[in-house]
Amino acid sequence: MSYLDPRAGQSAGDMTSEPEAWHADDRARPEHLGDVTEPEKRGPGKRRAGKPKGSRAGRNLPAAIAVGVSLILLVLASLLIWTPAFIGLIAVASGAGAWEMANALRKTGAKAPLIPLMAGAVVMSALTYYDGADSLVVGLAVTILAALVWRIADGFAAVRRDFTAILMVAIYVPFLLSFALLLQQPDADGDGRWRVLCTLFAVVLSDTGGYASGVFLGRHKMAPSISPGKTWEGFAGSICAAAIGSGLFLYFLLDIPVYWGLLFGAVMSVVAVVGDLAESMLKRDLGVKDMSNLLPGHGGVMDRLDSILFAVPTAYLLFAVIYANLS
Repeated sequence: MSYLDPRAGQSAGDMTSEPEAWHADDRARPEHLGDVTEPEKRGPGKRRAGKPKGSRAGRNLPAAIAVGVSLILLVLASLLIWTPAFIGLIAVASGAGAWEMANALRKTGAKAPLIPLMAGAVVMSALTYYDGADSLVVGLAVTILAALVWRIADGFAAVRRDFTAILMVAIYVPFLLSFALLLQQPDADGDGRWRVLCTLFAVVLSDTGGYASGVFLGRHKMAPSISPGKTWEGFAGSICAAAIGSGLFLYFLLDIPVYWGLLFGAVMSVVAVVGDLAESMLKRDLGVKDMSNLLPGHGGVMDRLDSILFAVPTAYLLFAVIYANLS
């Protein structure tokens, strides 16, 4: 989900220059965006010890492909074959994401309680699916309250210390992700699953367009202190790809005029990039490269949800605006 600054034209002499400062999400970039890592310098007598085949920058490429394809098929099956399964998928992803976030935040000294937060993620998903947006807010409030009560056992000092971490985990993961269930809620036209797919397509197109334009055109870094691989040229490619693709998808799948689809895709691209930057900033501040190793070759669940978390609530609001103007 980064936009590369190509190293074309780098001379042999350049390879001896001092390497750039390490960033928390650097390791995740080379293997899925085509970066070329510089070879390790070998002193006299040092034996050549290559990395295992199929691994690039410490990643297992075959495992990454297998897991990626499996996730795509799982999402498509839950939406197109048996839509109630989608609630289970979101509940599992929310619970796993809450677990990863709570564990990562422990590096700051905060101890967000895992059990009430993971249980609250499941409750929020169920309430949202069966009773809509109002119940999602109730589920969020109950989750935060349960987590605070859980921490009272260690005293009010623990509550004060962990309050921010509890809010962050509960809102950032299960609350935002539950908007995917609001998008999928069935209506008279049965368009729920297509709304979710259009949103996911927009995010994928944004990533793909940013990658392609970053590789061939990327020169000006967008946020070097947060995510060194992103360029403004890649960002422009993201917006164009998502806008054009969404214009077509919304027209053919939802019968929405192309101009609304262009706007939808452009906004989706912006929020997807913001979500990716937010995750990169968080990992950089925590000093971690991945949120976990739950997904071989990919890192953690949160490493795959970073762009989607901001995209689904935005898509929910945009579709509300679009339908209001078309009615």
